[in-house]
Amino acid sequence: MAVDIAVERTRIDGSKRRSLMVEAGIVLAVALFLILIVPLLLSDFRLNLMGRFLALAIVALGIDLIWGFTGLLSLGHGVFFTLGGYALAMHLKLQIPPTASSQLPEFMSLYGVTELPWFWQPFYSFPFTALAVLFLPGILAGLLGYVIFRNRIRGVYFSILTQAATIIFFNFFNGQQKLFNGTNGLTDFRTLFGLEVNAPGTKYGFYVVTILTLVVAYALCRWLTSGRFGRLLMAIRDDESRVRFTGYDPTGFKVLVFAISGALAGIAGALFTLQTGIISPNSMNIAFSIEMVIWVAIGGRATLIGAILGALVVNFAKSLLSERFPDIWLFFQGGLFLLVVMFLPDGIIGWLRQNGKNWFRQITGSRQIATYPSLEEDPEVEYERKNIGD
Repeated sequence: MAVDIAVERTRIDGSKRRSLMVEAGIVLAVALFLILIVPLLLSDFRLNLMGRFLALAIVALGIDLIWGFTGLLSLGHGVFFTLGGYALAMHLKLQIPPTASSQLPEFMSLYGVTELPWFWQPFYSFPFTALAVLFLPGILAGLLGYVIFRNRIRGVYFSILTQAATIIFFNFFNGQQKLFNGTNGLTDFRTLFGLEVNAPGTKYGFYVVTILTLVVAYALCRWLTSGRFGRLLMAIRDDESRVRFTGYDPTGFKVLVFAISGALAGIAGALFTLQTGIISPNSMNIAFSIEMVIWVAIGGRATLIGAILGALVVNFAKSLLSERFPDIWLFFQGGLFLLVVMFLPDGIIGWLRQNGKNWFRQITGSRQIATYPSLEEDPEVEYERKNIGD
């Protein structure tokens, strides 16, 4: 009996390894397609849009991690996204050409600032900036999560608190004209590592870096949601009280996942800023944070790939509709959301998993393959079927 169990476990482990290898191959193939083929098919403008939307897909992965797998509906991820964008933008603003008459960002001179603020100075260093992009949103999310989760606040109250944090940060950055240029935000970036930010070759480099970062983010989320840790996250989502009863303290796990999600949003904000050329407090508004959640809902919760797909589909649809129907495109977007909520409650990926195969068979007229083909080939099963039939 023990030998049979060991053999069965070995078979299951081998099947999982093969499945992971196939998934890794698919991810690698998609990444190579995006890097090598897509630039040949799209114009520079569309390619830049693709890079931006791939950066937004990183945020969607983080939201799927906390909402789809852990059941934490955050409506304030715009804060973490914008903090990452500001961290990189501050470094870019300090890359002032040597010929410039003033070593201060131009907006500071307009407001009468004569000396660079102390917290701006470390952003001369790119390694410090990279750490700030990663850890500033992550630490903030961890601290906010600890305060909330240690008091066992969850559900709609958690969502309201994250929304309130968004309002606080939006008003703060919006009113800091001398420090962050207020409503206008930070823009007019010139160089990075001595390269012109707006040069076509540099933009393509940013596009490639975004794809590679998205692959790493997907691999991280895939690893976190697999195995015991992933099952624990889903247990917290489904019945947190029972998880506490079994001896686990969900607080630490929720804080960790929320911090990772915030760090992913910060990285996405930095990459998005790099490709758009601007970051402003508008990225902290509530509507943008809610839109992030909608991407995940449309793609499919707790699927990871659905989060990426939802971010790309919604943003490309928004871009195309706003170009063709500038006056009424918001009605189309609202209709899309209503259709998904009413007819695709599990998102695009959920529908494909549940009904997609049957729909494809109806379209192609193919027959369903037996779930257990070995039973069809078993001579004893065939003998019993014939006898019963006779």
